[in-house]
Amino acid sequence: MSNWTTANIGDQSGRIAVITGANTGLGYETAAALAANDAHVVLAVRNVEKGKQAAARIGGDVSVVELDLTSLASVRTAADELKSRFDHLDLLINNAGVMTTPKSTTADGFELQFGTNHLGHFAFTGLVLDHVADVPGARVVTVSSNGHKMLADIHFDDLQWERSYSRMRAYSQSKLANLLFTYELQRRLADGHAAVAVAAHPGFSSTELARNLPNVMQPVVSAFSPLLGQSAAMGALPTLRAATDPGVLGGQYFGPDGFGEQRGYPKVVASSEKSHDLALQRKLWTVSEELTGVTFPV
Repeated sequence: MSNWTTANIGDQSGRIAVITGANTGLGYETAAALAANDAHVVLAVRNVEKGKQAAARIGGDVSVVELDLTSLASVRTAADELKSRFDHLDLLINNAGVMTTPKSTTADGFELQFGTNHLGHFAFTGLVLDHVADVPGARVVTVSSNGHKMLADIHFDDLQWERSYSRMRAYSQSKLANLLFTYELQRRLADGHAAVAVAAHPGFSSTELARNLPNVMQPVVSAFSPLLGQSAAMGALPTLRAATDPGVLGGQYFGPDGFGEQRGYPKVVASSEKSHDLALQRKLWTVSEELTGVTFPV
């Protein structure tokens, strides 16, 4: 079977794709590929000016909406704007994220990585899902990471890392949460709705995401990046396949096909056993609804 590339993306004419964090890195490459295949792409970004610059570079049918995932007020405003502009959405790609940041909190008091990577996207998805759930062929694609396997758990006794803080463990918690969310959302969508929920990860891709790695890790990353890493354009392929391949099934997870899933072309990959824990999925969902105040229509 030949390698899946952007050449495999079919005609996206008439489809509306919303991509969070799409002014740079993986999100930008995802947006550019979808726009090149005639989708109407919405860059949902924190910095509107940078979003407009990215839209100009991409060309095609691209617009911008302001979205700051660290603020539930901004999430609500962005969701309202999208629903007023469009009567449906075909693709919601939850791509934005932060990684191994110093300890800090969102505007709502959530630990930054959990608040941005999981809770912000959870709330955003829930608020626009009535424009997605019953659209034929629609998909919610959430970008996770191999980090979901690394010392990862959902620390319900200290979700916001108030007692102690580990940059990597907090990141891993947020990426595990992305998968638990995807699988629970798919279970709910499968109960009579047209849309599906899928996930993807980019492997070891060259993006700005690693800028917050502890100083001690930076030389290691720099040394191994040429050997193990790949470009943002390659890293975006699992997301693009999850979003556009007609054979995709709800609940699938896509990542690179190379050694350790660090680089290569996209294929269906396996996530951790913990990510498939039904009780964990349901508990995280309930807690996430309580923390964000967002109740899903499915």
